[in-house]
This record gives sequence, structure tokens and C-alpha cells, in this order.
Amino acid sequence: MTPARVEGLEVAAYTIPTDAPESDGTLAWDSTTIVVVHARGGGQRGLGYTFCHQAAAVLVRDKLAPIVTGLDVMDVPGAYGAMVGALRNIGRPGIGSCAVSAVDVALWDLKARILEVPLAALFGRIRDGVPVYGSGGFTSYDPDRLAEQLGGWVSTGIGSVKMKVGRDPEDDPTRVAVARDAIGPDARLMVDANGAYDRKQATEMAVAFSRLDVGWFEEPVSSDDLTGLHLVRDEAPAGMEVAAGEYGYDAWYFRRMLDAEAVDVLQADATRCGGYTGFLAAAAECSARSMPLSAHTAPALHLPAASAAEPLRDMEYFHDHVRIERMLFDGVPEPRDGRLYPNLDQPGIGFELKEADARRFAAGGSA
Repeated sequence: MTPARVEGLEVAAYTIPTDAPESDGTLAWDSTTIVVVHARGGGQRGLGYTFCHQAAAVLVRDKLAPIVTGLDVMDVPGAYGAMVGALRNIGRPGIGSCAVSAVDVALWDLKARILEVPLAALFGRIRDGVPVYGSGGFTSYDPDRLAEQLGGWVSTGIGSVKMKVGRDPEDDPTRVAVARDAIGPDARLMVDANGAYDRKQATEMAVAFSRLDVGWFEEPVSSDDLTGLHLVRDEAPAGMEVAAGEYGYDAWYFRRMLDAEAVDVLQADATRCGGYTGFLAAAAECSARSMPLSAHTAPALHLPAASAAEPLRDMEYFHDHVRIERMLFDGVPEPRDGRLYPNLDQPGIGFELKEADARRFAAGGSA
């Protein structure tokens, strides 16, 4: 049988305003850009995307599309390697890796659609549903909005929630207390500083947060400060996990973080780390060290690979990306009893771009 070939890529960028001003410990924003890729071949069309500047769309169109066009659609890891090699003089971290991620996801989706199997089944599903934690609690929220959002997730059956800290450190214990009151004593409370604290602040905050039964401290210092992460991990009270890894763009990043014993839980983001190919490589690094893995943001996209990744603990149900996935795609899953379940009735990733709805948010970079 003649193998199907990748016939080409289509790419477009869409910028969606937030539903309210948002900020974390180190950044403020009022919109999010999603770069959507479709891969064509074998009479099918695969879907992938990343959350990145629209420059990633230009890179997909000008550099990556010529690389993957003509390749065997069954050989997605081969296409991944070819794309990574083509970035040598462009730069792999950041926009380069985000562009590769969107194409890689689209190619895996295309393969599953041609084989007429759900993508979760193609990866080898080992769990029926994947636990999620609600994520938002932006530093721009007033106490009422903070309590409403986090408490709302818990009321729907999501048993863990995460909030942002670090913009005004002196106010953080009070804000965390508001969150604890809103979600009650039994829900799991997590905080994310986005690297806003220095080492001494982070260790002091860990003690303060532990009094409110915070069990997860994400990026207490910069994720580039592996020594600092290791220090906070050692100094944190019993029962508090240190997490980081969302800015990993390749397997070497994750390996360095794990070798430094910098985290209790590794995070990986398939929209940044090389798509499903890169995400599953991160899972392998965790498996080799008996380290739990958590999927960062974009829950609908992560779901097929998260269903198959052995060390995976949970996925981030991030407010911005959940809202965008609902707005732009038909068929995205909704949580039931605190879990997301892959769509096993449709081949591939299980949902489709609502192209007419997306078009009004077009940000350029289409091809």
C-alpha cells in the first residue's frame, strides 16, 4: 500500500480578549493569541494549536510547512526530528518550539484520523478520565471575584484549585486566606508565584501558606533558578510540593530540572515542549525517576496524551484556555466529577475548529 503523505499545512492566528483584566506575579495581559494549524493528507485534516505570538504562524508557514510536506503521515516522530533540525539557526526555545508543537499535534491528529481511531486510543489509553484542577485566581481579581471563581470550581466537583500570588507579597497571605474560606477545608489549595519571589521570600511564604493548608507551590522562584527551586523544596514544610517546568521546550530542560532535584512535581506543556512527541518524552523522563507529571494549561489538547502518560497526576483546567477552547472548537470535553474524559466516538483529537466563529478574531499570519 502506498503510504499517505503530508500534503501541506494551513495556519492561522487568532487573538481573543480576556473576559477581565488579568495578571499574575510578573505579568499582566488583556488578550491571548492562539495559533491553529491544520495538516492535510490522505483525505483528512488534522488539528493542532499553540498559545503563542502570531510570529509562530509565520514560522509554520515559511519554514515548517516545506519541511513536513511530502513526509509519510505515519512517521510523526520523523517529522518532529526534521522540524527540530530545521530550527538550528532560528532558535528552538520559545516561538520555534511552540510552532513545532502545533504542527506535531496536527500531525498526530491527522494520523489518528486516517487510521480512524481516537487519538487517546492510538497513544494507548491507561486511564478512563484525567483529574483536573481549576486554575485562575489572578492577582487582578478582587476578593469577591477570587472567592467566586475558586469556590465555583469546587462546587462543580473539581477538588483542587490554583491561584496566582506574588504581585503584592504583603497581601498574599490574606488573599490565600480568602481562597481557603471560599473552597472549604477539604479542597486542595495550590498557589503559583510565576517566579515572582526571591529565595528568602519564597521560603517565608511557604511557611505562611502552609498554615492555610496549601499543598502546592508553583514556581516560588524563577524556573531558571534550579538551585533556588531545590532550596525552597528542601525548606518547604512537610506536605507542600514544589512544582515547575511549564517553560520547558525540550527534553534536556526537563532532564536538567529533574537531575537538580528542583521539583516534587514536573510540569510539561504540549503547546510549548514539542507537541505530543515532546510531552510523551517528558513523561518518559518522569517515569525513569518515579516523578509525578502534571499537564500545564490547554486541557482539551492535552487530554489524549494525558490519558496515556503513565506518570501523569493531573491536568490544569486553566480559565483562559478553557474559555478559548470552548469559544473556538466544537466538541471539547467538559469535566465530570473533577475529570475530563476523551471523546472515544470520534477519530483523532475529537473536536473541530469553528472556523466562522474564529475568523472574527483573526490576528494575521494566515496561510
